[in-house]
Amino acid sequence: MIAKIRIGLAFAFIAATTTVLALLQVLTLKTGLWRETLMPRLWHRCMVRALGIRVHAHGALAKERPLLVASNHVSWTDIVVLGSLVDVNFIAKADMEGWPLIGWLSKLQRTAFVERERRRSSGRQASEIGQRMARGDAMVLFAEGTTGDGNAMLPFKSTLFGAASMVISEGAGEKVFIQPVAIAYTRLHGVPMGRAHRPHAAWIGDQDLAPHLVGLLADGAMDVEVHFGEPVAFTAESSRKETAKLIERRVAEMMQAALAAPRPSR
Repeated sequence: MIAKIRIGLAFAFIAATTTVLALLQVLTLKTGLWRETLMPRLWHRCMVRALGIRVHAHGALAKERPLLVASNHVSWTDIVVLGSLVDVNFIAKADMEGWPLIGWLSKLQRTAFVERERRRSSGRQASEIGQRMARGDAMVLFAEGTTGDGNAMLPFKSTLFGAASMVISEGAGEKVFIQPVAIAYTRLHGVPMGRAHRPHAAWIGDQDLAPHLVGLLADGAMDVEVHFGEPVAFTAESSRKETAKLIERRVAEMMQAALAAPRPSR
């Protein structure tokens, strides 16, 4: 009964805040009344509160620009977790653009959509993302290309770093900074998660979003750590494959360190 009440109140809060902040974001994009990242940042903070997620940040978003943030990917909640901490824009799969409501909200947050399987469009999309980075937007790339189970990472796809190359090849900058970021879900109700419990936070494959959301709302009280690493300079002489491996290794090290010794819940 208590879980049902919690879910009902959380959905009401989510619906109300989403409606108000989405309308204010539409107004912002049309008039420039506020900075474009203000309403999305507020919405992400409301979402983590509704979900009962406690976010612990270690380090900070790099100040260097152009900036590409390369992170591991566990769940759709990674977006609200990162968005609640820093002003960033996300790179997402093209099919998400057509999702009911989610696609519209993503567009309001100025998400960049990419068709990873189509080579003809990938170059144009990488160029567009590169132009946004050149203008100062910090773009977040979930470099595994899909979600994992929260215990281990999948290999980073070097092709997804094409936007960094575009910034340089189009003369928008001599170097791009790529910052490794690790997201680790570490505690449930204050108790450290073991290997068997970490997939509780994960949203894998074709899993339906609604049941996963309901499950998170019912359980609540989850801790997540976000570790910001030192940015790596990517230049015309840099190898995408070697850079992808380096960033992958640094993200994996931060993630495993957080899982092995989670910070106290507070």
